[in-house]
Amino acid sequence: MTVLRLRGITKRFGALVANDAISLDLARGEVLALLGENGAGKSTLMAILFGHYVADAGRIEVFGAPLPPGSPKAALAAGIGMVHQHFTLADNLSVLDNVMLGTEPLWQPFSRRAAARARLLAAAQRFGLQVDPDARVGTLSVGERQRVEILKALTRGARILILDEPTAVLTPQESESLFATLRRLVDDGLAVIFISHKLDEVLAVSQRIAVLRGGRLVAELPAEGADRALLAEAMVGRAVAPARKRSAAPGEVVCELQGASAPPALQRADLALRRGEVFAVAGVAGNGQQALAELLCGERAPAAGTLRLLGRAVAPRPRAFVAAGVARIPEDRHAVGVVGDLPVWENAVLERYAAPAFATRGLVRRERALAHARALVERFDVRGTEAAGLATPTRALSGGNMQKLILGRALMPLPGPAGAGGQDVPPLIVANQPTWGLDVGAVAYVHQQLLDACAAGAAVLLISEDLDEIFALADRIAVMHRGTLGAPRAVGDWTLAQIGLAMAGGEGHAARAA
Repeated sequence: MTVLRLRGITKRFGALVANDAISLDLARGEVLALLGENGAGKSTLMAILFGHYVADAGRIEVFGAPLPPGSPKAALAAGIGMVHQHFTLADNLSVLDNVMLGTEPLWQPFSRRAAARARLLAAAQRFGLQVDPDARVGTLSVGERQRVEILKALTRGARILILDEPTAVLTPQESESLFATLRRLVDDGLAVIFISHKLDEVLAVSQRIAVLRGGRLVAELPAEGADRALLAEAMVGRAVAPARKRSAAPGEVVCELQGASAPPALQRADLALRRGEVFAVAGVAGNGQQALAELLCGERAPAAGTLRLLGRAVAPRPRAFVAAGVARIPEDRHAVGVVGDLPVWENAVLERYAAPAFATRGLVRRERALAHARALVERFDVRGTEAAGLATPTRALSGGNMQKLILGRALMPLPGPAGAGGQDVPPLIVANQPTWGLDVGAVAYVHQQLLDACAAGAAVLLISEDLDEIFALADRIAVMHRGTLGAPRAVGDWTLAQIGLAMAGGEGHAARAA
């Protein structure tokens, strides 16, 4: 039975065609995976389905009835639920309060909490999603919060569930638990649209796969018989070569932490980062990784302990760390990585305005900065500037191209005083979630750039929640849990199960050492 039918969905934003006559069907008890590069049109299509956007052309039918356009309330009433990548829960409220939010009219004289509690417990029992209705959401683990999000959708009558990057912040064990839950839901008749960049998960979970590229539906195929290479090529329109790692003995210590802490997020951390080595820090979001990154970029001063860069102390100021050669790739590319309203050329030199290469007596040498930005855009294949050139507002770039711009700013040598070659690779690269939300092609590109810089003598600190990424790039791995950095091990000494346990605070997360 077809529960969802999209026909000829088209959406334009000015000259950009985000969705171009897309037609899709979804059956009862089916998991349909939706794949595509950044900017391929997945988010726009889901926003139209959920009523946040109105399509310029086309129609949507849910269980045979037309879906009124532009109405999230109508989408919910029709049985469409969505679990966003970033949870939409109120941490200070209980599980039951979060599930009930928005379900009762303001003028109702009393709340039907007993009936809502009964529905919540019945759904939790039926689908194996055990939660405590009275627990405060802020005290729950990430996996438990995701259960709450799914229960919130199910108790509101969702018969079609959209899951957007559902495993992005889960441990491997939590991901397996989610997949087991999905199988139960699908067996019970729920239809699921599964959006993910993790191709192994797509192949394991879905029955059918739809691929968008450039706003068009370019492929529909059964999951059975497909493989990662086939899906990657469908997404980007060409074969995607995995990043190649060159083995080399690590060199001198570039950066050293001894007993460094930044309460309450980061407890005593001991760490030694060496040239020619990728040191990866794994962990579930919110366990102190951000504080560690801020410490190593000069954005936060250690409350105790020492931090030495190239054998000397550096003032805890971002400018001092940049001047010392620390290259940073921040976690949030939109809020921290770029200034969206500034043009591409200004963002390309944003952290080095005052460098002699771009400034004389406090005045920016515009032509030199433009030449550097032009070379950066070409070398790092930053796309999206074709119409307005380097004057393009940076916020207009896709996520992948914005990340390439940040990567180029971090790794591109500065021009010398007479236009000759500038500095070598930076001594330290702090890469915090460098491929968050990127498609398979952009991920491979970013990985290769980091590995090439490492092979040229940079020390790379990789902070990531993507274990595939960590195993592909790292020489040594340590796990962070509740602000404590565990003992590092060579990548070959870890298994996926061990690292998942360590992320949850179990075996493998013990002594601190560097």
